Amino acid sequence: MAQDLRSLVGSGSARELQEKLENWQRDYEMNSFGENLNRCCEILELNTAIQKRLFSILNETSREDTLNEGADTIKNRLLPSLASGGEKSLSITEGSLGGELQLRDSASNQSCQLQELEDKLYATRVQIKQMEQELVRSRSPFRCSVSKSRSAVSVRTWSPARAGRVNASHRACIIARFGFIYAQERLDAETLLRAFICDMETVQRIIYIAAVESFRAAKMAFWKLKISVKETLALDHVGPESLEVAALDYIARHKDLYDVCQSVQEVVCSMNVNPKIPYPPEVDFFVIRTLIRELCCLAFSMQTLIPPLDIALGVDGELFNRTMYYRSCDSDFTAPFVAYHVWPALMENGAVIVKGEVVTKKIVLCSRRRRIRSRSCSCGRRLRSGQVTRSRSLSTVRVKTSRY
Repeated sequence: MAQDLRSLVGSGSARELQEKLENWQRDYEMNSFGENLNRCCEILELNTAIQKRLFSILNETSREDTLNEGADTIKNRLLPSLASGGEKSLSITEGSLGGELQLRDSASNQSCQLQELEDKLYATRVQIKQMEQELVRSRSPFRCSVSKSRSAVSVRTWSPARAGRVNASHRACIIARFGFIYAQERLDAETLLRAFICDMETVQRIIYIAAVESFRAAKMAFWKLKISVKETLALDHVGPESLEVAALDYIARHKDLYDVCQSVQEVVCSMNVNPKIPYPPEVDFFVIRTLIRELCCLAFSMQTLIPPLDIALGVDGELFNRTMYYRSCDSDFTAPFVAYHVWPALMENGAVIVKGEVVTKKIVLCSRRRRIRSRSCSCGRRLRSGQVTRSRSLSTVRVKTSRY
């Protein structure tokens, strides 16, 4: 017993504890929160080691007490101080002084609680990692093969063959839609315009210009949106596909990002100042907004294909091309030049996918006199000889943007 006391005193633990307390008191105000916390933990660890050795000495002393005279002393002096200090897990009874064993049990319980906390922390980290992977996959254009958990749940992997099949199916639907617009919605637009304009040539010119302007506005909107999407995807892009392909697929699956109403308004404004449309009666081009809207949506979808589809821009007076256009039924089939265009041809990498429609005539267009009438007049208005047709201006048409 005396040897244990000499060992405890000679080890310098008590002096070291005193020095650490004094140093901590001196530097407490200058230390950061983390440094004070580390100092406190060091002092607690040293104090625990000293208490452990003291309890060992107390245990040996209690064994030498054959008359059990020290039980009252321990109960009256040691137990209240431990209870007031918060050591509720350590209790000393009259019959047994197993303080060291109970201290070990308390430490074991704390270790178990610490292990439980570590397990919960690990599970939380796994959940966070899974959520990050889900977020990456939701922003990533293609679904890659990733494991959702330790069970390695397989996900359908991206492959060039599958991407090609999806692109081919999407392309076929778009081409079919282009043909349906030509066969149905174009004729509906002609019917609406004929209520204001009696000249069929002017009606067909207006519809063709609407198609050209719709493709122009949709391609410009797609170009701006693709730049924004590529900048966003570049931050955390993953997968075997390129960033360009990823951006195209993302836009194809999120078409709601396209503001088609803005494009319709741009098309109508462009038609109002287009010099190829002769000065017409007061007709609002918003009457064919359904056709313009469908063409804008279709043109926007065509830009997501690889390669993209586009229309051929025709020029009045060009040489008739049999591989690109059909002649309209009211055409002069012996005329070699195109008088005006009725519907554009659909192109892919310079090759014709769907033929357009034109009118061929031998009469020079600039010398013709057009008759145009409005709903309010009962007869057509003939231009005087030498009179130059004026282009539409925003002041001559009531552009009603409030409809959108």
